[in-house]
Amino acid sequence: MVNTKVISIASVSGGGKTTLTNALSNRLRNAEALFFDNYDFKGEPEDLVGWVEEGPDYNQWKLDPLLSDMKSLQQQEDPPEYILLDYPFSYLNDQLRSVIDVSLYIDTPLDIAMARRLIRDYSHAESMEIHNDLNHYLKYGRRAYVEMETTIKQNADRMVDGSLPVSQMVETVLRELKKNEI
Repeated sequence: MVNTKVISIASVSGGGKTTLTNALSNRLRNAEALFFDNYDFKGEPEDLVGWVEEGPDYNQWKLDPLLSDMKSLQQQEDPPEYILLDYPFSYLNDQLRSVIDVSLYIDTPLDIAMARRLIRDYSHAESMEIHNDLNHYLKYGRRAYVEMETTIKQNADRMVDGSLPVSQMVETVLRELKKNEI
């Protein structure tokens, strides 16, 4: 019987969650990946900036659809050895806390994360769209990034240097998993 290990991967937007999750999924044998951004959750705040400013309540997010998919994977006749969660909250949501075996935080410098996000989101945009996004980040959005840096980061089990090439991040994580028998 396979004892599926759940690995949560967190970082700021543009920090490399999806890239690392996909790369690990390709390297680990018998792994499945789930992506937080593919779900709609009850309780999901409409205004993320306001949610952060009020003092974010990570339990406001009702993560039942994600948990249901995790359980379905674990109950398969041949369950995966690993479930990789591209998931921003580490252990801070009570629904997921008990099912995560290890939480990784990709520690990406904010300037690198912002550059990656702009490249990802605005490859065909007008300069005014980029200008408006940067203005919004400076006025409001940066608070959410700082929240992650001060709250999520300290709750993770392991740090991964987000300024490294993806291949080196993957090797770092694989060494950690092996060393800690995960």
